[in-house]
Amino acid sequence: MESGYEAVIGLEVHAQLTTASKAFCSCPTDFGAQPNVNVCPICLGHPGTLPVLNKNLVAYAVRMGLATNSSIRERSTFSRKNYFYPDLPKGYQVTQYADPICYDGRVEIETDDGVKHIGVTRIHMEEDSGKSIHDLDVDTLVDLNRAGVPLIEIVSEPDIRTPHEAYQYLQQIRQILVYLGICDGNLEEGSLRCDANISVRPIGQEKFGTKREVKNLNSFRNVEKAIEYEIRTQIETIEAGGTIVQQTLMWDAGAQATKVMRSKEQAHDYRYFPEPDLVPVIVDQQWIGELTATLPELALAKKRRFVTQFGLPAYDAGILVDQAEVAAFYEDVCALLVSPTTEGYKLVSNWIMTDMLRLMGEKKCSINQVDVTRQQLASLVNVLTAGSISSKTAKELFPDMIGSGKLADEFISERGLTQLSDEGAIRTMVDDVIRNNPDNLSKYLDGKSNLFGFFVGQVLKASGGTANPSVVSSLMKDALDSLHTPTSTED
Repeated sequence: MESGYEAVIGLEVHAQLTTASKAFCSCPTDFGAQPNVNVCPICLGHPGTLPVLNKNLVAYAVRMGLATNSSIRERSTFSRKNYFYPDLPKGYQVTQYADPICYDGRVEIETDDGVKHIGVTRIHMEEDSGKSIHDLDVDTLVDLNRAGVPLIEIVSEPDIRTPHEAYQYLQQIRQILVYLGICDGNLEEGSLRCDANISVRPIGQEKFGTKREVKNLNSFRNVEKAIEYEIRTQIETIEAGGTIVQQTLMWDAGAQATKVMRSKEQAHDYRYFPEPDLVPVIVDQQWIGELTATLPELALAKKRRFVTQFGLPAYDAGILVDQAEVAAFYEDVCALLVSPTTEGYKLVSNWIMTDMLRLMGEKKCSINQVDVTRQQLASLVNVLTAGSISSKTAKELFPDMIGSGKLADEFISERGLTQLSDEGAIRTMVDDVIRNNPDNLSKYLDGKSNLFGFFVGQVLKASGGTANPSVVSSLMKDALDSLHTPTSTED
């Protein structure tokens, strides 16, 4: 860290859960509905209404706790967090305060210096507020569809030291949520939001500096940039003899700077008190056992397995496991290979990382909607590893396979594309090319070694593109080397 300071960073991640109904009523949680249609007297806070806890909210929170190595509290309670805002119809938010359902966890991230553990202080359940819309040419409008949608808040320990570590931690949290199927992880739609608490202190000092909180960061890049800016600003302020004041900030992406929203509230400002309309939440060991059995293999464990099982570089494995569907597609294709080898596994990875991901981006679809089946991609890799076609032919063939349902073997048979690997036939073509190009042969033998590609190209042309390039190169090299006149030496 510059100027002899280090940063102390903690993140608070709010994840909107993919339950079918809201936290305390039966209203749907669909994103994108017309404003103020997914509402009822309960989520609008009408007097005399009583909340009923959504069991899936509890189950999803516990699963996230288990996936982050957290302890699960057998008995936890809800509280009312009181504050006024136009999109909070009740005038308070139902949340957990004193006894969150999950606590004392940790998340692994992979840094340049190795694996680092980031502590998870707590994971608690709460309801979302509505949404104020300010960017129209009218007064502020309020959409209460989001009011009451179930959230979990994941609060880290102040174990993060750099903006990039914060980026990696947030990525890991998102990946876990998506793999568990409890949040879609869409930062743009607001289903994943992040607040960052940042302070700086001289290196070697144990006492924390005064923290400032940047609210509602809605992209990985903005998280990194806001923290970078805030660290730099705090250090400059201290170096100039100023004092850091605890404040709540917002990130202005246009100005690339933080702006003050308000002075930081303390817990007593919210007047927390127990929610009188909800009984304590009880999570017994039997239920924890049942939820533990539903946990999938998470992305980081899958990445490490891909490296050991398939011999993939860590970079490839990281790209493949970023989306669970892509990772599953990769494994399914590998299982269909006729001759499972490290070479074949790497080829599958290459095709997915280049062509399949490109098609997904162009079509804005999942890998299962690209119109290239697992069987088709496996057939293409099978004929490549068998030497039946060249990689150039495979690249030309791939676009025709999309949406056709045909395997690579069928195209090869129909078009007569089988690669020629017979050494006797190729050697005849090599001899013909050398004999028919005496001028270039003379230049090559005089030292113009770049003409080697010319000779190989002539053989490939003579074969109609069917000759195996590696066999051609090997036989051509042998033939040309044999024509060099050995230099005689005298004793």
